[in-house]
Order: sequence, then C-alpha cells, then structure tokens
Amino acid sequence: MQSSLLVMTVIGTDRPGLVDSVASLVTQHGGNWLESRMSRLGGQFAGILRIELPQDRQASLVEALRLLSSQGLAVVVHQDQPSNAPAQQPLYLLDIMGQDRPGIVRDISRALARRNVNVEELDTECASAAMSGETVFKARATVKLPPDCDLNDLSRELQKIGEDLIVDVAIQRLPAG
Repeated sequence: MQSSLLVMTVIGTDRPGLVDSVASLVTQHGGNWLESRMSRLGGQFAGILRIELPQDRQASLVEALRLLSSQGLAVVVHQDQPSNAPAQQPLYLLDIMGQDRPGIVRDISRALARRNVNVEELDTECASAAMSGETVFKARATVKLPPDCDLNDLSRELQKIGEDLIVDVAIQRLPAG
C-alpha cells in the first residue's frame, strides 16, 4: 500500500480540544502524526504539522479536515515536497536581541535572502526587560547557508544591521548530529 506525506497548517480561535479534533481525524483515517510546531498567539492557535497516511485515505481525510471550518478551524493541506537542498549542509543558529523597533525581522531576513540563506525555523517574541520595563525583541533562527555563502561576510553584514538597529546579532554553527 502506498502512503502519502502531507503538510498542513491549522489556525483557529484557541480552545481546549483543538489539537484533538485534528489528531482524531488523522488517526481515524489511518494516519501517523510525524512532526509539528504549534503555538497560541494573540488568542489564535496556529500550527504546522506533517503526517503520513495511506494514499487511498488522503481525499477522505482532506474532506473531513475541511469540515472543521464549521468549528472555526481553518486547515490547509499540501503534499510534502522533498527538499532539493543537500542534506549535508550545516545548520547555523542566529540569535537577535535588543530594544524592539519596526523593521528588525525585515532587515535581517532581507540580508539572509540576498545570500540565499534558508530559514529552517524562526521563533520571535517581545517581552518586558527586567530592569527598565522597555520592550525587548528576541529572535532565534535556525538557518542553512548555501555552499557559496561566506560566513564571515554574512556575519559582518548582520553585525552592521545590528548596529544600525541597536540590536545584538550573533550567528554560530550548530554541532552536526
């Protein structure tokens, strides 16, 4: 029996049982929940997940997930697309922290995009600084550099952006494994 790999996004007003409503349908259709990232932001619950299920059950699962819209949950389903990037490319950790201001994510992501750096994962938050009470922006990203990207040049560019925005920016290679 052939299987399908699906990636889906879910979003809806946060409430107890939201994840269970998706997980139950995946299981009812013979699917296996492989991985996910989910979070509550601003009263909404959003996530992305990857599942595997028998290919002949895919259409019925997609239809069942579509019906969750009556419960206020929007689900978008895509076929999993294998990555074209070489698996051996090293990963780097990018840390950003400083006083919050508009444009931080835009300026950093623009510099990464110009160098064809792929953002594998990005987490951001704004929080009150312990002593001053000012809003502090924090970001942590896992990125994959293409073979022709010079880490020193990228690091210098990110440092310059950090100086302009008055934020600390650090990038370091993650251990393999």
